[in-house]
Amino acid sequence: MSLINKLNKAFDHRIRLGIMSVLVVNDHADFKELKELLDVTDGNLASHAKALEKEDYIRVEKSFIGRKPNTKYIATDIGKLEFKKHIDALEKLIGGGF
Repeated sequence: MSLINKLNKAFDHRIRLGIMSVLVVNDHADFKELKELLDVTDGNLASHAKALEKEDYIRVEKSFIGRKPNTKYIATDIGKLEFKKHIDALEKLIGGGF
């Protein structure tokens, strides 16, 4: 299998790559934190998070803090594994380690 085929299509978009990058190195992040870190609109963040959730790469927890709704995102074990494989393939491709 070629290196290019080892890249995961779920992480092709920069917003999804950003979401996973944040969640892999942190226990979790809430909607507001991700929105500010990635400098994206509510709609963009929501749609890309939904795509990752559909793949079971992230888990979404909704709760209330006081009377305000809070959405928290957490990378799943499979999400972390698949993201690591994706980054490893990118590094090999860029570094010529094929």
